[in-house]
Amino acid sequence: MKRLWHKVVVVVAILVVMVLLVVLLPGCAGAPQVTAPKEIVLGNTLLLTGPGAAFGQGMAFGLKAGVEDINKLGGIYIKEYSRKLPVRVVILDNESDPVKAGTLAEDLVLKEKINFFVTSGWPPLSAAMANVAEKYKIPNVCFPGPFEPFDALRQAAGGWKHTWISGFALGTPAEKGYWAEGKAGYTMMDLWLGFMGQFINQTNKKVGVFASDDADGRGWYGGFPGALKGLGMDIELVGLQKELGVAPMDTTDFTSIIREWKDNNVEILIGNAPAPWFGTMMRQAASLQFKPNIIIAERAAMFYADIVSWGGDLPWGVTAVVEWLPTIKASGIGDTTPVSLDARWKAASGQPTHMLVGGTYAQVQILADAIERAGTLKADAVTGALAKTDLMTIRGRNVYDSHQFARWPVCFGQWFKTDSAQKWEFKVIFSQHDFYPTTAKPIFPIP
Repeated sequence: MKRLWHKVVVVVAILVVMVLLVVLLPGCAGAPQVTAPKEIVLGNTLLLTGPGAAFGQGMAFGLKAGVEDINKLGGIYIKEYSRKLPVRVVILDNESDPVKAGTLAEDLVLKEKINFFVTSGWPPLSAAMANVAEKYKIPNVCFPGPFEPFDALRQAAGGWKHTWISGFALGTPAEKGYWAEGKAGYTMMDLWLGFMGQFINQTNKKVGVFASDDADGRGWYGGFPGALKGLGMDIELVGLQKELGVAPMDTTDFTSIIREWKDNNVEILIGNAPAPWFGTMMRQAASLQFKPNIIIAERAAMFYADIVSWGGDLPWGVTAVVEWLPTIKASGIGDTTPVSLDARWKAASGQPTHMLVGGTYAQVQILADAIERAGTLKADAVTGALAKTDLMTIRGRNVYDSHQFARWPVCFGQWFKTDSAQKWEFKVIFSQHDFYPTTAKPIFPIP
């Protein structure tokens, strides 16, 4: 009996020791105690109201749609936790104000406790958020518009290590060794050369350049002349030295500018400005009977709600860069396609195609891919994964260069008059990409 009792005591003692080893030894040995968070939180401030509201509506939808598609698949798999985590996005309204964009970005970090930024908007707004991302060392996947204006803001701020941007360049060529090096259709200069080359000899080659006097307009105005001169078309930029065509955001009288363009027989008008600014200018141009043969209006002519506000037939034939249309041959998350994403936007908003839905949706794709490859939510690891990104998104291939810039394809669209309730339709009229087919022949001269 004593021998049996002794054996029981020994067995119990061994079990107790084993339990203690399991419970205490990992902590004593310094092994990490990993607890998975409930979710991954993304943050952005968007121009949902103010002069950029037409931009922000589509951007917000694209972000939410991307997050929704990820969550349909169970979230993002994090190797560190051996499980998928759901994603939530917090979007605050910066009212199209760069100062508010920066302040609200701080709120996203300190109050909302976001893990990552997924930012978009005009260059000054994106730059304000990039400064906050740098301050707190938070990876920031960004869709700010053209490269040159944003890069100028980056350099002025001393550089941003945590912000990764996607978009297109005005005239800066792809760096040596980059996959798009030497490929047409990745700068605005490519587009101008190809598109205007079809019609330039049918004009007097006199060009008027316009821009609103804000960071975005100034960035374009600074990039336009050099790019246009590089086209080799012997064009004349009317009034460039005295900045003819640049006017403050609150300008209501453009008659002196228009008369000078008219007196110099300008037949090509190119520039960048908000839609209300441009609409006022073009209504006055019509009253003064100034009618160019080609009008390229960046920012102003991107959205249906904007161009309708100009009134009459002023949108007819106006051209702008195509940021994204559902005719692109690309893929989204899960079974989402450009066509199905566009259909979701139309059903939710009751509005025609919005060209920024695809670009912001792609940012979610990019960030989710980097997080999963990093296998952790640690900022340094995710930043390292972003540097190695090579992903086909719903907006095109995304690969970052040494400037942390990924070049997306661009093409030209033009506004066509229709017989339907939707009076205007934006169609691709010039493309240098087989995955972005043209859907209409260019209108020249404009009606």
